Amino acid sequence: MFKLYVDPGHGGSDSGASANGMHEKDIVLDIALRIRDILRNEYESVDVRMSRTTDRTVTLAERTRDANSWGADYFVSIHVNAHNGTAKGYEDYIHNSLSDSSQTARYRDIMHEEITKVNNLVNRGKKKANFHVLRETRMSAVLTENGFIDNADDAAKLKNPDWLETVARGHVNGLARAFNLKRRSNSGGGGSNGGNGNGDMYRVIVDGTQEGAYRMRQNVLNAVDRNLDSASEILIQRIKD
Repeated sequence: MFKLYVDPGHGGSDSGASANGMHEKDIVLDIALRIRDILRNEYESVDVRMSRTTDRTVTLAERTRDANSWGADYFVSIHVNAHNGTAKGYEDYIHNSLSDSSQTARYRDIMHEEITKVNNLVNRGKKKANFHVLRETRMSAVLTENGFIDNADDAAKLKNPDWLETVARGHVNGLARAFNLKRRSNSGGGGSNGGNGNGDMYRVIVDGTQEGAYRMRQNVLNAVDRNLDSASEILIQRIKD
């Protein structure tokens, strides 16, 4: 049984970054719950525990202590970024004491590749920091920063449920690769709730720019519908698992 600890950053009295009518604590909880539900519904032998499943205050020490006492195999902390509206894109972190050849770095390399493959954000690279949740966890840990809430381009994506689903899928794809997770035979990448039946993802490319990447058929159709009146060309490209 693979034990994954998912940590939606902030919560309760700590809203995290706020801009464009959004709070970080709400966005990251949405992504984290999607990650949990995809893993529970579509993969075998996975146990997911979360630092919070609602909008409540949880200290950093409580998060790492809970993960350590539970005996998690991997710790994923979900965040979004902010920087005076001037920066945009995706980046992720492991602890700065770790080498690039460490097991934690190898896991992160896979996570980074799978998330940036689908999130349609500027790739700001793989980084290191002395964050509490990376330092105090006994298991390998990664912290992902999924766009800048105060940047207009990134904020438009953060408001889009289809994009949030895609980002959650990117995290799950990374976890599945890194830890050799086995998909349930009847999951179909979405099961009876509109999955495409084969587990593949589909890129929606609008006038030469990727609008998003989706596994569920309805999400693909929604993306096409959003752009149908304004686009000159819409392409759908299958990404084979």
